[in-house]
Amino acid sequence: MKITGSQIVIECLVEQGVDTVFGYPGGAILNIYDELYKNENRIRHILTAHEQGASHAADGYARATGKVGVCMATSGPGATNLVTGIATAYMDSVPLVAITCNVGKSLLGKDSFQEIDITGVTMPITKHNFIVMDVKDLAQTIREAFAIARSGRPGPVLIDIPKDVTAAVTEFEPLKNPSDVDMLISRHKNIKRAVTLSEPDEGQLKMAAELINGAKRPVIYAGGGVKISGAEKELLAFAEKADIPVSESLMARDCFPSLHPLCTWMVGMHGTKASNMAITESDLVIAIGARFSDRVYGDSSKFAQHAKVLHIDIDPAEINKNISTDGCVVGDVKQVLAALLPMINAVKHDEWISQVQEWKKEYPSCYDKNTKDSINPKFICECINRIAGEDTFITTEVGQHQMWTAQFYPFSKPRTFITSGGLGTMGYGTGAAIGIQLAKPERRVVHIAGDGSFRMNCNELATISHYNLPIVIVVENNNALGNVRMWQRLFYGKRFSQTTLDFGPDWVKLADAYGIKGYRATNAKEFEKFFAEAFKSGKAAIIDARVDKDEMVLPMVPGGKPIYNMIMELSKEMMD
Repeated sequence: MKITGSQIVIECLVEQGVDTVFGYPGGAILNIYDELYKNENRIRHILTAHEQGASHAADGYARATGKVGVCMATSGPGATNLVTGIATAYMDSVPLVAITCNVGKSLLGKDSFQEIDITGVTMPITKHNFIVMDVKDLAQTIREAFAIARSGRPGPVLIDIPKDVTAAVTEFEPLKNPSDVDMLISRHKNIKRAVTLSEPDEGQLKMAAELINGAKRPVIYAGGGVKISGAEKELLAFAEKADIPVSESLMARDCFPSLHPLCTWMVGMHGTKASNMAITESDLVIAIGARFSDRVYGDSSKFAQHAKVLHIDIDPAEINKNISTDGCVVGDVKQVLAALLPMINAVKHDEWISQVQEWKKEYPSCYDKNTKDSINPKFICECINRIAGEDTFITTEVGQHQMWTAQFYPFSKPRTFITSGGLGTMGYGTGAAIGIQLAKPERRVVHIAGDGSFRMNCNELATISHYNLPIVIVVENNNALGNVRMWQRLFYGKRFSQTTLDFGPDWVKLADAYGIKGYRATNAKEFEKFFAEAFKSGKAAIIDARVDKDEMVLPMVPGGKPIYNMIMELSKEMMD
């Protein structure tokens, strides 16, 4: 049958199992939006307040479901407004397809109104991108884009379509054999990151098992790849059989039960003493689905100096990129752990585990209090968890509140902690919360934000209100860009340049403007009361939770220092 390019877009999205897209219309993409209108019974379109919100919502949808998230935007500024969201997805290996439309082919390269070379702009932050110049290529391009986005190490793919291509007519044949697409993507030589998978190499598995069985003080460094591959059960079985403590990157905080005796929580700049010292004193670091971020290793020359390093990852480009290894297994984490499990010995490392438990007892004292006019961040996490339960999704923005959540929230279920790790995108969490709540309407989302980050995309309150999404937003409000202020206190002589945010908005009044219930909590008793009321209402709410401006994120490893060089508490001189 002969159909238009815009109809092909809809048919291919349905073909790929897409039920929801997030976007914002404009002139160049009008043909596609006209087809969305005609096909609203097949694909649900969510109109966000800003294209960046659409990209973050598609990202959150993908992280919560494991499916490919889809966002759309028009040419020029519409397309460039997606860039931060695409980069966020790229850094955290999130499967995303962004569809943009450009000016007509005859207008390309002429500085036409709202023209931008979006494929050139996004080349460094996508696994691959396409501009479709012939409608005959459109269906195959969309199919390949989805295959690339979800295969191997996932990531974002962008498809740019000139407006006249969306109007052109060609013959369309429904996809008959999905595996044909997976074979065809191999013809693209410049795809970044792994797209094909093979069985784990037997030699690599054997070497890995020998390293693990020979270790006396092993430690697991779990990364976001555990969650991406769905290997949480395999990780638990692996750690328990070999009696190995598990430290986690920020992206893996929900990959291993927080209250499990072997869990040492987060590692790195704001990691626990138990995680950082376990890495430092170990004789084998087993990195699983982790990319050795600089926020994890600090001074690479002093990272795990007494240990051998075994790296398990799907992407061979990550092996020996930041930290030299003594062994590796390239492959999907779930498959690799399943293959290794029968090869490793069931042992007990009693002396080593005892030492790790001693480190776990050491926690900074500054988190032990609430005051009459501020709320302790640790209390906020514990209160939310107690009332909301373990099935609730927790999203964050980026900053102190994000680190406090990672440090103190006792996650027990996979895919319940969703945050921007690699790019550290302020303004990410509100859009992500929208995508998650729409993907999982039977569950609840609590969004923990800082007042600095929440300013950036609080326009998405319009989206939350319009679609009646029961998201509870907790703004940890310290009237400051807290993380930057903390660095200014410690390393810039307390010169608090442009980090004081004492000029509004009033979050309760803003909530009311959007038809959302707002609360202001100045102490722990008020917060507990208001959060319970908001959560149980089953409606959207904002809680302005007052946090002390000088509350710190501790432990802290100064940038570039060894991860054992932790600031555990501040001297009086630092605080005055």
